[in-house]
Amino acid sequence: MTDKLQDMADRILAGQRRALARGITLVESSRADHREQAKTLLEKIVTSTGNAVRVGISGTPGVGKSTFIEAFGQHLTAQDLKVAVLAVDPSSKRTGGSILGDKTRMEHLARDPNAFIRPSPSGGTLGGVARRTRETMLLAEAAGFDVILVETVGVGQSETTVAEMVDIFCLLLAPGGGDELQGIKRGVMELADLVIINKADGDLLPAARRAATEYRGALGLMRPKTPHWCPRVRMASAVEGNGIPEVWRDISKFRDDMTAAGALETLRSEQARSWMWQELTDSLVQALTADAGVARALPEWERQVMDGTTTPGAAADALRQMFLDGSRAD
Repeated sequence: MTDKLQDMADRILAGQRRALARGITLVESSRADHREQAKTLLEKIVTSTGNAVRVGISGTPGVGKSTFIEAFGQHLTAQDLKVAVLAVDPSSKRTGGSILGDKTRMEHLARDPNAFIRPSPSGGTLGGVARRTRETMLLAEAAGFDVILVETVGVGQSETTVAEMVDIFCLLLAPGGGDELQGIKRGVMELADLVIINKADGDLLPAARRAATEYRGALGLMRPKTPHWCPRVRMASAVEGNGIPEVWRDISKFRDDMTAAGALETLRSEQARSWMWQELTDSLVQALTADAGVARALPEWERQVMDGTTTPGAAADALRQMFLDGSRAD
């Protein structure tokens, strides 16, 4: 198996798409043996990661994310840049599979030899973001992709999750203002490094201009995430291609400014540490719930918490102690 994993790693590093797709399937698997293999595979390629521009793109349904990403991706591939799109879809409740076909929504980009699109089911994880998106991103970087675009479903806390794994977070909004501005969560606005007003064309152009003015005003009232970059608002039309080159210039400027200040390296280091703690938390919860004694006692403790006969803290303490006692006995 070690030889097969080494061969897969070599093929990924050589930029072979079939090997990349197989590697992503491996890291997305929840099987215990596959998880161990995925760890080994990632260890073999990790020194060849980190060279891509990591871009998060979010927006509510109907804002035109797929159309924008396709136009933006084609702009980048036209400059001989290799682009990977990690489009994280809502999951089917019955099968857990992807219910939105990103390859059909981005059919032109999907046929581009310099582009790679990977729709991934969210698997029901918090924020609708696939648990292994970070690992998928590392594999794509190892395969030589210059820009990684991570699209969120734009619901729940997926924006926060994606913002914690990318260099720059772009919030895509539709033309409007007034009531629409009030409808944007302050927390989401605070995450944005770049706000893009999409569909800024035709009859919607005046509304897009008004929205841009209002969002600039709103951002001006918020404290920037970093002293090295003030969030910008940009109008764009994915259909007409207007504003797309300017969006890429803003992203490049962000990366240059953050790199020059040493802030990008710090950001990625903090993200890696946060990722480690998340992995540790997940593995501990998995080990605790897999414990036979805890599994038997859990329903009764849950019932007591729901009935109000004990507190969540007391139940958690009891279950934790049961797990520790069982571990010592083993």
